Amino acid sequence: MISFAQWAQRNWRSFNPVELAKSSDALRLGLLGASKIAPFAVILPAKSHPEVIVAAVAARDPERARSYAKLHGIPNVHVSYQALLDDPAIDVVYVALPTSLHYEWAMKALKAGKHVLLEKPSTSNAEEARSLFRNPLVADIGDATLQARASLVVLDAVHVRFHPAWQKFLSLIDSSTIVEATSTHHLPKGALPNDDIRFQYALSGGCLMDFGSYNVQTLRQAFGTEPIECVEASVRRMPAGLDQNIDQAFSATWKFPNGGLGSIVSDLAATGGYSVPWLTKDLPAAKVPMCSVKHLEKIIQRPDLQDMEEAVTRTVIIWNLTFASIWHRIDVVEDHVLRQTTDGRIQKKWTNMTYFKQYNHVDSHGDDTWTTHRYQLEQFVNRVRGRRGSGVWIDGEDSIRQMEMIDQAYEKAGMPLRPSSSYEGSERL
Repeated sequence: MISFAQWAQRNWRSFNPVELAKSSDALRLGLLGASKIAPFAVILPAKSHPEVIVAAVAARDPERARSYAKLHGIPNVHVSYQALLDDPAIDVVYVALPTSLHYEWAMKALKAGKHVLLEKPSTSNAEEARSLFRNPLVADIGDATLQARASLVVLDAVHVRFHPAWQKFLSLIDSSTIVEATSTHHLPKGALPNDDIRFQYALSGGCLMDFGSYNVQTLRQAFGTEPIECVEASVRRMPAGLDQNIDQAFSATWKFPNGGLGSIVSDLAATGGYSVPWLTKDLPAAKVPMCSVKHLEKIIQRPDLQDMEEAVTRTVIIWNLTFASIWHRIDVVEDHVLRQTTDGRIQKKWTNMTYFKQYNHVDSHGDDTWTTHRYQLEQFVNRVRGRRGSGVWIDGEDSIRQMEMIDQAYEKAGMPLRPSSSYEGSERL
């Protein structure tokens, strides 16, 4: 166990990385949007990556772009998104615009010959995802003939999946024997104003599109496959007088091919959960993101037992997966029972618990100060350069399945799908 001082030092280094000298062939990255997420997603991670230079930014408001560039030390400001795409010196674009604009500007970036790091959710719906990720320009396209001619990389930026902690969690579970999995993510009430872009249907907002998308990802990864159906879904819409096509909170359950059930609970305005509920039910609630996986009971072969059997039920829980670089913990809980084989009468119960933390890949890819976004940037560059790296990746078909599962839940809840872009840059597939 590390001390508080060690924890604080590691996190200080994570958010104050040493800027490395850049290679002569470093990728020049342009930001589409002067977003709040970009400093964490690419600007800070790029400082410690010798092959990435954040070279330019463009925003709807050029003055905002200039202020943003000055704040973050970005050398070039373009007067429009298109002007940035037209810059031949830019190799990669990071799209962190409102979700409703993701499809249009990712498509335009591909047509301009740029690799794309695309903030999650990748698109507004599955129709857009199929059109984008099956585009002949994208290297991850399913068709082998087209893939051989494709050269551009598009990554759905689900940074959580690239951190060693998440990969360690996956190594501790057996997808085929999962009985139930639960993934939760909460933001305290009041953390976002009611006019935030996440609460605007025209901008493809909604809880399921934001925090909920992490929950959907974790279920798909845990089960290692796609669900058969969404068996139930419920929403808490925005308060009266606000956009009623927006889910402020979302809960859903899917059935997977092995018979297991996967559930999510996601909330962008969480309250309650304290003692004295009648007094505290409306207080903002802060809860650690988590994913819990419970397996089928397993019989342990023990020749020393007569007329009895030992069984174990294994549950694996990861805490704070979204911000794993700051702190996380993986709990492995094994509930044992000793019982008579004749009548099932229980003779003894006990629980064994093991804890894990994982800040580095076992093959030394990375550093314990790297954030989830830094690990993501490493793999993105590896993919552009044709290197394997840690081997973790999210291909286009994976991103399509993700949006199909989100659409499935909205339909089950009786909510409209997020609206498609009017941009017709490619034939819809």
